[in-house]
Amino acid sequence: MATTMQRISNVNLATMVGDGYGIIHDGVLIFDEQQIHYAGPRRTAPHTAAEEIDGRGGFITPGLIDCHTHLVWAGSRADEFAQRLHGASYADIAAKGGGIAATVRATRAASEDELVQVTTPRLNALMAEGVTTVEIKSGYGLSLADERKQLRAARKLAEQHPVSITTTLLAAHAVPPEYRDDADGYIQLVCDTIIPTLASEGLADAIDAFCETVGFTPAQTERVFQAAQAVGLPVKLHAEQLSNQHGCALAARYQALSCDHLEHLDEAGIQAMAAAGTVAVLLPGAFYFLRDTHVPPIALLRQYQVPIALATDANPGTSPIFSLLLMLQMGATLFRLTPEECLRGVTVNAAKALGYHDRGQLKQGMRADLCWWDVDDLATLTYQYGINPLLACWHQGSRR
Repeated sequence: MATTMQRISNVNLATMVGDGYGIIHDGVLIFDEQQIHYAGPRRTAPHTAAEEIDGRGGFITPGLIDCHTHLVWAGSRADEFAQRLHGASYADIAAKGGGIAATVRATRAASEDELVQVTTPRLNALMAEGVTTVEIKSGYGLSLADERKQLRAARKLAEQHPVSITTTLLAAHAVPPEYRDDADGYIQLVCDTIIPTLASEGLADAIDAFCETVGFTPAQTERVFQAAQAVGLPVKLHAEQLSNQHGCALAARYQALSCDHLEHLDEAGIQAMAAAGTVAVLLPGAFYFLRDTHVPPIALLRQYQVPIALATDANPGTSPIFSLLLMLQMGATLFRLTPEECLRGVTVNAAKALGYHDRGQLKQGMRADLCWWDVDDLATLTYQYGINPLLACWHQGSRR
């Protein structure tokens, strides 16, 4: 089947190659359904038969990547949000069966098709802002059948939408009610049954865990990593969000793709991440929603040149937010990241956080995942919120 070559000119390119934006003014981008063939200055662009597109002086960036979401779940926690604002504590709500337990109940009760249906508007919201790759974690089933159901729903969403979805098995997210007093017993189920079974079914691209005082201990987390290693899957970790459990140093020993949250990360953990090439995924939506005040150690991450990514952490309890552009604004205002760091955090560094080397930059051989923005200054994407300047988006060379 013949490929359709497309050529965008009269445009500026934010290649994300090298440091900063990697801007090429008065650029040309030539691509087909498979890959980018040229991304460079107009004066050196090859003469290739292609569909011509006038870039109208705007900017082309790589397609955006949301590298940490919990997008598939059922039920709502809006009532709990209201209760907290009326004075109820987290303990009060949990005692009544609220919190993650409420989401687990609703997710277990939902069918796979129902999960697809309720997740579709969330995914559409991300896609409307130029997201071309989304990571979706499980973690609200907490049983073999229900974790499978969440991951199958994520796979089905990828089949139904022009977006790439990578799945992460987060069975070690919380202790389910049937194991309330036996966290070690649940971890044994995760390691001996859930991980090997779902890995063999091809439903998981990576394994994650929640290492925290309200989650799992470092020793339990390491068992999860060993189980992931046994089935050949890379690991990620929710780490140092509420306290320093030294989870990042542990994850680095297993060559983790990323460690995420990181408000209480210390210098030793950062050094370990730097040595392992592990990406720091910051989640300003959760920081904002929980009204946290303990900012991640941005200066130390810069000092040790740890790649910084940003993501929505879209979830029902601590970040019910479905806007990656808002994360750019929050990353700048709450964490004082530069506009360049913010945009790199949802392109090239987000790709690294998912283990991808074929997207996140504009250069020959990369996938043609592209965003075309009606802006004359890329800082606009970080500076403003509420007006979507996306003119068009291509996923694997197809305009959607």
